[in-house]
Amino acid sequence: MLGPGSVGKTALCEKYVTGIWNPSTTLTVGVDFHIKTVKVDDKNVKLQIWDMGGEDRFRFLLPTYCLGAQGALFLYDTTRPSTLSQMQEWISVVFKANGRTPIILVGTKIDLRESRAISYEAGLNIAKENGFAGFVEVSSKEGLNVEEGFESLTRVMLKNMSRK
Repeated sequence: MLGPGSVGKTALCEKYVTGIWNPSTTLTVGVDFHIKTVKVDDKNVKLQIWDMGGEDRFRFLLPTYCLGAQGALFLYDTTRPSTLSQMQEWISVVFKANGRTPIILVGTKIDLRESRAISYEAGLNIAKENGFAGFVEVSSKEGLNVEEGFESLTRVMLKNMSRK
């Protein structure tokens, strides 16, 4: 999981792994690791989820932690257009480390309806223009679509692994 600071990576990961939304989530220093075993398309899959700190001061860690990744979720905040401005930089690091790794674009904080600045259609178009494996919008707070991004990415990763 990657993206700029304060887009909701840790909140989404915690909601997905534990089912709990923590309103006082703090800054991720470096990277946090989580494990979750899920059943996708009748297959038990053990996901190792790496929640990358989004602050610039942790960016140097990104190339090393991307090595060997089978897929990525790139998160942006639907209330802050600036969170998309660095997307190409993040994605180029992932691709340089792993080749054409599948990426799901994830728009976060859709519960903040009155502050929304990026439409669903705009996010979908960005995902299509960049050839991403999928697109989803989520609210960790309300629990909306929390599992969809992870499940979509897991399906793509399983499909890619079966081709090898």
